[in-house]
Amino acid sequence: MSKTKETQQRITSVQNTQKITQAMEMVAATKMKRAVDSALRTRRYSNVGWSIAQDIVFNNNGNGGEMHPFLKKDPFKDDCPDKETRKMGVVVITSNRGLCGGFNSSIINKAHRLIKRLKKKQGEDLEVDIITIGKKGHLLNKYYGYNISAEFEKEDITNDFQEVVAPTKMAIDNYLSGEYCKVYLVYTDYVSAFKQVPRAKQVLPIVDIDEEDSHLGRAEGMFAEKSSTAGNGDEDKKDCSSCEYLFEPNPKEVLEKMLPRLVEIQFFQALLETNASEHSARMVTMHQATDASKKMIEELRLAYNKERQANITREISEISSSAEALN
Repeated sequence: MSKTKETQQRITSVQNTQKITQAMEMVAATKMKRAVDSALRTRRYSNVGWSIAQDIVFNNNGNGGEMHPFLKKDPFKDDCPDKETRKMGVVVITSNRGLCGGFNSSIINKAHRLIKRLKKKQGEDLEVDIITIGKKGHLLNKYYGYNISAEFEKEDITNDFQEVVAPTKMAIDNYLSGEYCKVYLVYTDYVSAFKQVPRAKQVLPIVDIDEEDSHLGRAEGMFAEKSSTAGNGDEDKKDCSSCEYLFEPNPKEVLEKMLPRLVEIQFFQALLETNASEHSARMVTMHQATDASKKMIEELRLAYNKERQANITREISEISSSAEALN
């Protein structure tokens, strides 16, 4: 009987866990809807603003650094006079909590692969400073030993643009002071409720690049949309070559106001994408946990019924044997 009692206790324990996972799934689904709506509303604005900045670089043949430091040449190229700068800033956006499957591990591994790739290309003496947004960013120090220069809190639902002002200001100030030669943004791009893609995007300096990870908020279908509008691929660049921007009162004054805001928008959009991805991953993970608990309860009930039947059969056999012995 002790074994059946133990099985019954396990069934009760799994049922209680199932209630928790169901509740967490419902909460995550509600948060996901709000986060996804926020991310989708601002995608086009963020992408168009960044395309304008890259068009300015393209139309100046990579010599935009004369107009603004954000537009200077890639500091890792041989013909760049700033090659002596050997420190890079990496801003990593993670979640505050776990229970979201491999969401955090994938973004941590993405940052690690980025740093390894750049060190392999530029030399092991390349220094890296990590700026984290979200509590799970400390795993980069725990697992890989990278220096975390600053940690910023992250809200579960981002509604205020001010939440990215502090980390963005730190990254921009360090870049303008010459401490950082590059600034990368590592985040998770929201594709769908069942797919989230970790990405690493170079935000400073603003260069004219056409890589998958350079398109914040564009994944599976968004590239096709862009090719029919503006700013992606060789055909679009041909069209951009005929574009001419007029700056009033002058390019320097306009760019000093515009470019920092565009970088802040990229940080804000990355935060929105990561929040949408986090809640989607947590909803799916909790749904899978609920399904797994249902299967476990069925298996435990089957085992319980077998044990109970075996006990009943054994008791009947003992009674029958006792009755025969009395006769």
